[in-house]
This record gives sequence, structure tokens and C-alpha cells, in this order.
Amino acid sequence: MKIICIGRNYANHAAELNNPIPEEPVIFLKPDSSLLRGNADFFYPEITSDLHYECELVYRVSKEGKFVTRNFATTYLDAVGLGIDFTARDLQQKAKDKGLPWTLAKGFHGSAPVSEFIPLDEWKNPLRLTFEFYVNGERRQSGDSANMIFGIAELVEFITKFMVLKKGDLLFTGTPEGVGAVKQGDHLTAFLEGREMLNFRVK
Repeated sequence: MKIICIGRNYANHAAELNNPIPEEPVIFLKPDSSLLRGNADFFYPEITSDLHYECELVYRVSKEGKFVTRNFATTYLDAVGLGIDFTARDLQQKAKDKGLPWTLAKGFHGSAPVSEFIPLDEWKNPLRLTFEFYVNGERRQSGDSANMIFGIAELVEFITKFMVLKKGDLLFTGTPEGVGAVKQGDHLTAFLEGREMLNFRVK
């Protein structure tokens, strides 16, 4: 399975990192070894001294798809949850300065915690969802899928021009503004439409 991630998909987040607004989706991948499930504790990696959270809506792919048009995109998805795209910001900046890929900054062990997935048919409007992320009880991010630069249907259409989606693939849809650093001992929680989805600690 693949973990497909979208960068800079909220205008305010792009601005806070001094990045230009993309004209087409920014795509990168994480290996399946980066998954962290079941609200297991996350262990701060030794590779970085500047670890940042990025909370995101995550959609799960339900069947194989290639060259999918946006009108049919949602038929290739069956559930949604929340995830965190942990980023070693120091490694990412070093790679960006050299014009190199971000893979090591994004794909390390446990860098993609994900919640349980809720079937799309359990939501009144699964394409219009809000979420919140907290560190030690303090709200740090508040997201609304309506503010995504590229909506989920447009993302599916774009991605499947280049790669085949397969059942079980996960699509991280980008993070809103408010990203920041975490440290050992932090307690992270996240809510999707008010429903607790993530609840774990940084060790």
C-alpha cells in the first residue's frame, strides 16, 4: 500500500512557511513503515532536533483506479480519518536548500500516525469536514476541507494520471496553518467533527 501526501494544500499554511501557492498539487510519498496505528506512543526520532506536527484529513482508497475523473473520484474512497504528517523540519530545510527530495524528512519510522477510519456513508457530507488538533490541551490547528486548494475529487483525478491507486492506499490531504514543534512528553489529541480520533503521547 502507498501513503500519498499532499503538500501546501491550504493557502494559509503555505504562507506561514513562506512557500508559494501551488498551481497544481504537490505530491510526495511516505513508506508503509511510517504508519503508526492504534494511538500508540510516538518516539521522538534521534535524526532530528526540530520535529513538527501537521494534522490532516486522511481518506482511504477502496478499489483500484487509474485515470479517474473527478466526477467518479469519491467512488474510489470508502472511509476518512485523521493523521499526522510528522516532519523533521531541519532535515527538510537542508534538503530544500540543496534542491533535493524531502523523503528522509517525511518518511522516518512512525512519521504517519493515523486514527481509525470512519465509513464515508456515516458522514452527512464526507467532502466537507472540520477537524481540530491539540497539544497538551491547547488547540494548535483548526481545519476545514472547504479551504483546501485542491479538493479530494480533484486530487484523485490528478494523482491517477500518474499512478494507480490501489485498495488500502491512504491519501493525506494537506495541513492547515498552525504547524509547530513537538517535544518529548507532549500529549497530542485530534478531533474530526468533534469526535476524538487521535490521542497519544510523544515519548
